[in-house]
Amino acid sequence: MSLMRTTVSLDDDLMEKLKELAQRKHVSLRQIMNETLRRGLTSQTPRATRSKPYRVATFSSPFRSGVDPMRLNPMVDELEVAHATARNHQE
Repeated sequence: MSLMRTTVSLDDDLMEKLKELAQRKHVSLRQIMNETLRRGLTSQTPRATRSKPYRVATFSSPFRSGVDPMRLNPMVDELEVAHATARNHQE
């Protein structure tokens, strides 16, 4: 990898943040600046391919939409209790 020297003028607050980051990571200021520029430039590159949209596999069901088959047994129990309670009140 070749090395090119150049002069860049940075705002004071930005330079301070870069220095703090370099110190925290125990790396050189040059390395932090290169990593930061690479990340910034990479995020600007549009993605070459778009991922396919998510598709839901459909299937036919004997139940209407909104009917939870896992709730059928408790529902039958509730109906039996209601029927037994109504029968007891009639007697």
